[in-house]
Amino acid sequence: MPIILLASRSPRRRELLKNIVGEFDVIAPEADESEVRETPGETALAVAEAKLKAVPNPEDYDAVIVCDTLVYLDGVYYGKPKDEADAKRMLKELSGKTHTVVSGFIVWAKGKEVRQAVTSYVTFKKLSEPEIEDYVRTERPLDKAGSYGAQDGKLVEKIEGSYTNVVGLPVEALTDALAELKII
Repeated sequence: MPIILLASRSPRRRELLKNIVGEFDVIAPEADESEVRETPGETALAVAEAKLKAVPNPEDYDAVIVCDTLVYLDGVYYGKPKDEADAKRMLKELSGKTHTVVSGFIVWAKGKEVRQAVTSYVTFKKLSEPEIEDYVRTERPLDKAGSYGAQDGKLVEKIEGSYTNVVGLPVEALTDALAELKII
């Protein structure tokens, strides 16, 4: 059984990865998530790379998995909100529009690696001010890029592409990468 490390704070990533590999270790690396590159995919991969570099002793594992998910609309990145007011602002700006969700992941396996950026498109319902207020009060948006979780189904009208990518870990692409590196 390979020893796998997920370097992430996200409980959603943990849950999704458990469905692929069963058991794994988890750490939450401290990494700069502010780097912006030319495209959303390059940006997500740059942040994933910073997370990988922050992993102590990656050689202790058969595979290390890092991922960063970002929300992008009209040239603006929507990361995790600073506070509830910021979450409300983001949700108001995303309301009724289609935005891009990109997850950049790297699987590092004893010096070999697979890196990939996966893109999905999410269309939000048109949200009223009371709906936004209620969502921010009840759904804990502060640990989510763009201030929302697709898994609760309250805000999203349509998803084009990988649903699990929008949740935070593109399971299909990650499974292929793990197979390519002979981890699974």
